Amino acid sequence: MLKDKTLDLICLGRAAVDMYSEQIGSRLEDVSSFAKYLGGSSGNMAFGTARLGLKSAMLTRVGNEHMGRFVKEELARAGVDTSHVITDPERLTALVVLGIKDQDTFPLIFYRNDCADMAVSKDDFDADFIGSAKALVITGTHFSTENTYETSKQAIAYAKQAGTKCALDIDYRPVLWGLTNPGDGETRFISNERVSAHLQSILADFDLIVGTEEEIHIAGGSTDTITALKKIRELSTATIVLKLGSQGCTVLEGAIPDSMNAFERHIGVRVEVLNVLGAGDAFMSGFLRGWIRGESAEQSCAYANACGALVVSRHGCAPAIPSAEELDNYIARAAHIKRPDLDRELNHLHRVTTERLPYDWQDLCIFAFDHRKQLFDMAREEGADPARIKTLKRLLVDALDVGSRQLGGSQYGVLIDDTYGQDALNAVTGRGLWIGRPVELPSSRPIELEGGRSIGSRLKSWPKEHIVKCLVFYHSQDEIELRVAQERQVVELYHACCTSGHELLLEIIPPRDKAFDDSLFTNAMKRFYHLDVRPDWWKLPPQSKANWQAITDIIQHHDKHCRGVVMLGLDAPMNELKEGFVNSAGFDICKGFAVGRSIFSEPSREWLANRYSDQQFIDAIVSNYLELVSYWKERHTAQSQQQPQQKQA
Repeated sequence: MLKDKTLDLICLGRAAVDMYSEQIGSRLEDVSSFAKYLGGSSGNMAFGTARLGLKSAMLTRVGNEHMGRFVKEELARAGVDTSHVITDPERLTALVVLGIKDQDTFPLIFYRNDCADMAVSKDDFDADFIGSAKALVITGTHFSTENTYETSKQAIAYAKQAGTKCALDIDYRPVLWGLTNPGDGETRFISNERVSAHLQSILADFDLIVGTEEEIHIAGGSTDTITALKKIRELSTATIVLKLGSQGCTVLEGAIPDSMNAFERHIGVRVEVLNVLGAGDAFMSGFLRGWIRGESAEQSCAYANACGALVVSRHGCAPAIPSAEELDNYIARAAHIKRPDLDRELNHLHRVTTERLPYDWQDLCIFAFDHRKQLFDMAREEGADPARIKTLKRLLVDALDVGSRQLGGSQYGVLIDDTYGQDALNAVTGRGLWIGRPVELPSSRPIELEGGRSIGSRLKSWPKEHIVKCLVFYHSQDEIELRVAQERQVVELYHACCTSGHELLLEIIPPRDKAFDDSLFTNAMKRFYHLDVRPDWWKLPPQSKANWQAITDIIQHHDKHCRGVVMLGLDAPMNELKEGFVNSAGFDICKGFAVGRSIFSEPSREWLANRYSDQQFIDAIVSNYLELVSYWKERHTAQSQQQPQQKQA
């Protein structure tokens, strides 16, 4: 009896860390900085197929160190089942260092001496696990040593027993078979009879075999493509997918024709190539999306070619693989997109469907204490040394820790500056909190950014989880020069966030010297969307019910992937905030509040004046914070109680 298939595929093989050079055009010797990505062909395919909507699992080993945890966490973030990513107590996670010299030169060095993924063992899985998948995908590298050969063969045996299909990505790297010097990872093909014979001994086990011409040559034992294909066909009835680079690919069932001219070629759209490294893993991810779901060869190849085209136009491999939504959007418009890397809609979809940290923020109780000028002025008024503000902000984190234990199911977060709050930021980073961090120069109008105009270089040092918060005192009726200056700065900031991968929160507050009504906020949002600024978050004052509906409609029309809105407080009394919370009830676009001074103003003044001890200060903050949280939680109840009164009126 065949086992129920709860997984689409299991990938057995390499899982590593890729270090991609950030200086394009440099020799690897001259590179000065690197970007860290998930790597390893099997890891990339598990990651890629999960992004494309398949239920994938990874079978491998990683080291008991930071890089091993990174690999496992990155796979999990993409939705990969990591229950069989085993932590090896003795070996380190594999590492690859890569450069991009030009379109034809990609120097790379594999650091894989006795690495963790090559120690994957038959003891790391059982028949039930392998049998739970529709397909088992193995790469050629994991037949290159006695241990990985035996482990892979055992997995195949379990697959055959369970009716699980087996797929081989030949993934030939001569250096990993000991055919080149250890520093020559760039060489893609060296003919070798021993390797060919070894690969030929396992070809009959597979239902799908995928490779480039060079990989078909090594598997078939000939540098003539037709001869090599016919040898593979002698040994296997598998579907053969031959990748042909810019010429697309062909799918071969049954007898091999005598000439490549007889191939039915599936050709994708040509694109500008930045980086071919990892394109094969993206191609395989796309093809598996169709093959496992029983789609036609034509459709499977369309997925594969499109995935490959997108990845060659981007930096890195795993992070460059598209999501299902992005891929389908690209396929629908591919004929009109010559430069995927420059297409605004594709870049936006990639950003919002793949680059964000996968937190589901729905009920946020954010304590905002990114205030700088207000606390500085308060310290001067109380005769306190402004240097004490750093300690105050660290105590606010302690207070939040106390208060968060009583939040129940609500999520909590912080808004903290790095002027006085760097220690506080360091304390909360890495804990899974919602963390916002301001970039605007306090009270500036037109908006100016702290640290000058080079915001991109500043964001480079920020942890990815920090959300860029920018406050703009904005009015659609501002003088044209002022409005243009503000809009230009916001556009530049948004582009910097798109490049760095940070989420952006745009806060809109009306200037004090101008009258306004509800339309100020809806007009401002429409204007920034018109400028193609699509913030991940909006931060707005409390709104009327009618305006919450209008804001919902605007966001749904312009950016259905927007995270939502959080409400600010503007130092309002608690009863006014309570009313604002009630008005938001029933509008899912409002994800919570981000309030500061209403919580910390009076306790901070008392502490700065030495009228409160540290503990008294913490107690007062916790009390105010939890009072506000209670109002937020009660808003639905308060709204339902108001409805009959409104009807009676």
